[in-house]
Amino acid sequence: MPRQATATRSLAAGGSKTASKHESFIEKIIRNPKVSFAIAVLLGDAVLVSLIISYVPYTKIDWDAYMSQVTGFLGGERDYSKLKGDTGPLVYPAGFLYLYSAIQNVTGGAVYTAQILFGILYIVNLGIVLLIYLKMDVVPWWALCLVSLSKRMHSIFVLRLFNDCFATTLFHASMVSFLYQKWHLGLIIFSGAVSVKMNVLLYAPPLLLLLLKALDILGVISAGAGAAIVQVLLGLPFIISYPAEYISRAFNLGRVFIHFWSVNFKFVPEQLFVSKGFALFLLAAHLMLLAVFAHYRWCSHEGGIFLLLRAKLTQMKLRFSNLSSSPPGKLSRHKSDSRILRAERKQ
Repeated sequence: MPRQATATRSLAAGGSKTASKHESFIEKIIRNPKVSFAIAVLLGDAVLVSLIISYVPYTKIDWDAYMSQVTGFLGGERDYSKLKGDTGPLVYPAGFLYLYSAIQNVTGGAVYTAQILFGILYIVNLGIVLLIYLKMDVVPWWALCLVSLSKRMHSIFVLRLFNDCFATTLFHASMVSFLYQKWHLGLIIFSGAVSVKMNVLLYAPPLLLLLLKALDILGVISAGAGAAIVQVLLGLPFIISYPAEYISRAFNLGRVFIHFWSVNFKFVPEQLFVSKGFALFLLAAHLMLLAVFAHYRWCSHEGGIFLLLRAKLTQMKLRFSNLSSSPPGKLSRHKSDSRILRAERKQ
């Protein structure tokens, strides 16, 4: 009987704790206008997405090509040069094929079913973006509605069904991991986004700078190795069979884009737009601006990018010198002390 009474009291205590947690969460929503407004934006945009799917005509661009490329892959083809669609050869890494193969199995290739799936994906992506803004707390509550007012975002997700949707959602998920200091996990998710569409690599330079600030050089190397392993594992069936074809097609940095589809450089003559010199100029200007911002803006507190790198190299040298000069007994005591400190911090 005493044991039963103790068990009953523990269950009651656990239930009261759970109820108090739910109450505190609800109170937080009521008291914090940003959280409640973010939920309202999410629900309102869900209604808007439903209306768009029901009443706005679907835009046929790449969906049929995606399905043709996936059909070839599911049929056993592993040569990337032979995976083609209506709009041309496959130019995305292997993660794209796995993802759209799953979508084809779920939807049967039907556009309307895929639109519903992409509508859910849009709401998930919007929820992640709102979470990022809530976590950062850098905008007023009313500004949260601005993230749901993009006509282009709605079109890309539910009317065109581009692979940018999954790449962007995965990238935003990696940002959440970075905000919570989960750098290795975040970089693995980031690598997953790159495997869907390579343009996510445009975020790599500032991400590398963040990693250098948050981790030591060995930590940056280990995080980068984790991201590289993801790419190798996803591309393994193609790397084993046709490595040159896969690498040249999936990670083609020399691809020439069509002037007709350009948005930002419509004013540039087509002959200049498709030239290699213009592409190299844009790449050089982009890298130069990144270097200037990194040195004078993003690393201003550290005295510039070169002083940051010097400090990280010095830190690594001191770490190795301490490890080489310390006796084995002292090293074991140091490791045990470090584990105790980490356990205390977690508590």
